[in-house]
Amino acid sequence: MTNHSLHATDNAAPKIAIIGGGLTGLLTATLLERAFNTDRNQKKSGNLNITIFEKSRSVGRLATRYHSDSQTAGSNQQNWQWAFGAQFFTAKTPSFQQFISPWLKTGLLQPWHASVVTITPAAEEAQLPHVQYKDQWGDEQPRYISTPKMTSWGRALADELTRTSIQFQTRVAPLAQYVQNPIDEKTELFDETGDSLGQFDWVICTAPNGQAAELMADSGFARQADILKPNMLACYTLMLGWDNEQPLPETLRSQKILNWDVAYVNDSPLDRLFIEHQKPAYDTLLPSITIHARNDWSEAHVDEDIETVKAELSRAAQQLLKWNTDSAPSQIDCHRWRYAATKVNTQNKGRDEAIGILVDQSHRWIVSGDWCGQGNIESCFQMAQETVEAITKVME
Repeated sequence: MTNHSLHATDNAAPKIAIIGGGLTGLLTATLLERAFNTDRNQKKSGNLNITIFEKSRSVGRLATRYHSDSQTAGSNQQNWQWAFGAQFFTAKTPSFQQFISPWLKTGLLQPWHASVVTITPAAEEAQLPHVQYKDQWGDEQPRYISTPKMTSWGRALADELTRTSIQFQTRVAPLAQYVQNPIDEKTELFDETGDSLGQFDWVICTAPNGQAAELMADSGFARQADILKPNMLACYTLMLGWDNEQPLPETLRSQKILNWDVAYVNDSPLDRLFIEHQKPAYDTLLPSITIHARNDWSEAHVDEDIETVKAELSRAAQQLLKWNTDSAPSQIDCHRWRYAATKVNTQNKGRDEAIGILVDQSHRWIVSGDWCGQGNIESCFQMAQETVEAITKVME
């Protein structure tokens, strides 16, 4: 392999491939387009060419599952909805606060002032669980949601891209299969069938670190050893729904005494419970509850049959919510996230430490993702910022 050198052609806007159409990929494309649309780079922006390769059928990792009630029809049709990925996000840095401001003004993003409790299952089957007030999310550190679905913001980001194309249902083959052009030293990508996806000046991989390690394996990527430093933990999500005419389980009916939207669960495989139909602008939904299992429990059961896991989590949910035959959920679904939470292993007295994006300037390859930061949505934005800075620095 030969190193890249900066030629006269580097003064032109680069052709960039982004592997992964999650929020990190979308935000990276957005910030790249903005960076090349400045007065200084105005002439280059017309040549900017970005392609996002996404293996699924949609963009954004803020996953939402949406079911319609077959018993209702027409304009009165009602739906269940579960945000089975990220439930909300925060904006702690001024740059991210400024970035999301336009969508807050339109109402696509809204603050969620949830009432939060802790729930401890009762020791006796006949008793209700112990519910204790914990917190009220306010404006000091707002939590934001996307409306009408958590996927809506990702789709809005994609719709606003002008120099970026998205190829869905495209799996990029490991980069070890690349062909390097000796004239301009670009990287050629291939799909899993061996068909060429084109040649690119920069390749940015935003996949979870386990997948990124596979994509970059044996390619000569200079930071390969750093990809697996963060430890990604699994998470199972249980999605429950009730028909409109059904009585709700006893624990939910007892909300009249202590109204709440989010619950942290003690002494259970379950970790957090979210009441979807009580979120802002979600009040037309049928009763919908999303429950995340604990990461350590999920990791211990990550390779088990999904139906077995769903049954076990459903038993824990029944113990917590206290449903009977009449109030049992009519909708039960379960999703497995193999790469959900980021835990960085360091020797710094056990403290977590973000590694930042991984850059190989000789190949012009970048590995990025929320897992390079703190594993949250703001980290997607921060890693996108770092990526744009790395590319523009080389060009300048």
